[in-house]
Amino acid sequence: MRNKYFKFASLCFISATLFGCAITEQTPNIETELRATGDMGVIIERATGQVQIIDHTDKTIVSEIDGLGDLSHASIVYSRDQRYAYVFGRDGGLTKIDLLKDKIDKRVIQSGNSIGGAISQDGKLVAVSNYTPGGVKVFNSETLELVATIDSTILTTKPKNKDGSPVRSKVVGLVDAPNNKFVFSLFDSHEIWVADFSGIENGKKMQLTKFSDIGLFPYDALISGDGRYYIAGLFGEDGMALLDLWHIDKGVTRILNDYGKGEQKLPVYKMPHLEGWAIAGDHAFVPAVGQHKVLVISTKTWQQVAEIPAHSQPIFVMAQPDNRQIWVNFAYPDNNTIQVFNTETFELVNTLTPGPAVLHMEFTPRGEQVWMSVRDNNEVQIYDTQTQTLLKTLPSKSPSGIFFTNRAHQIGL
Repeated sequence: MRNKYFKFASLCFISATLFGCAITEQTPNIETELRATGDMGVIIERATGQVQIIDHTDKTIVSEIDGLGDLSHASIVYSRDQRYAYVFGRDGGLTKIDLLKDKIDKRVIQSGNSIGGAISQDGKLVAVSNYTPGGVKVFNSETLELVATIDSTILTTKPKNKDGSPVRSKVVGLVDAPNNKFVFSLFDSHEIWVADFSGIENGKKMQLTKFSDIGLFPYDALISGDGRYYIAGLFGEDGMALLDLWHIDKGVTRILNDYGKGEQKLPVYKMPHLEGWAIAGDHAFVPAVGQHKVLVISTKTWQQVAEIPAHSQPIFVMAQPDNRQIWVNFAYPDNNTIQVFNTETFELVNTLTPGPAVLHMEFTPRGEQVWMSVRDNNEVQIYDTQTQTLLKTLPSKSPSGIFFTNRAHQIGL
């Protein structure tokens, strides 16, 4: 009996030892191979056709990837699992980057000149809006194979292209909307279209809904965070166009009829990006075109209720994730300045001067940090949002857009 217990104990000891050795041998590989994506992001280096992959918890640069073409007006969306970044280049390039392998996964040149894109609610489709030849192209997000081409309106008053093809309207303001829809504006033909891909997996064709005469030359657009309101800014006249996607049958309505250059025709150094609107509580904080102020809009009535004097002409007005403060950057020649305002009192909290050409800001998911691209200093600066103090500076070649992976789970981003 004693021998049986001895043999059993010996076997247990040997098994435990071997199992422990196996774990000891595998652990280093697991530690070195695994990388989480939830605290990562991508910085556009616009002058060199490169991007940097970063870790915003450690505040470090993970890698740098080149070969992305013209990134002078580049933007990014992410796959649902946050592993892949889709980069929309100005040269028509659509590039899929693997954040875990630090390399380009796939790349296609889908047009001659593109201006942003979006990813569908289910993450299976990537859409790109084009200046040349106009229209929208939609791709399989996994393979980048073409799924659909949406030709924009032909401009009958324009002479044909050199190849004999008709000139079509430029497409701007492309966003994703709930139920696998894309919404976009047609600059030259003054339209807003909704492309519905909700049933294509069951054999249903894509459905297009078109709204005409929405206002002159929509130049950019945004969608509210809940996916309900699509709002296009108008370059050709004051005011904006609003489409309520919950009640699409009501069509496009006009709001903020005085939004634009207004009565005093000031020089506009840069049109503000509408995706830089801040919506906090019942208010939208909007950069005034050509004016040194931020407009406060009621999101219940879509009427202006107040205005905030600002340092110069605002470009981006961005809210912290807790909505307590907005951060504002400005057009040239005053683009070395950032101002922070309280969203309850509208009072100025702080004025910062990070350096020349502060082009973009991005908040970490819970808002404890804000990252700023300071293009002409070739650096990205990281600030504590509570104290507005500089935490760290990272080198970056002519940085512009900064995009964190939490955007993967936000509508319109």
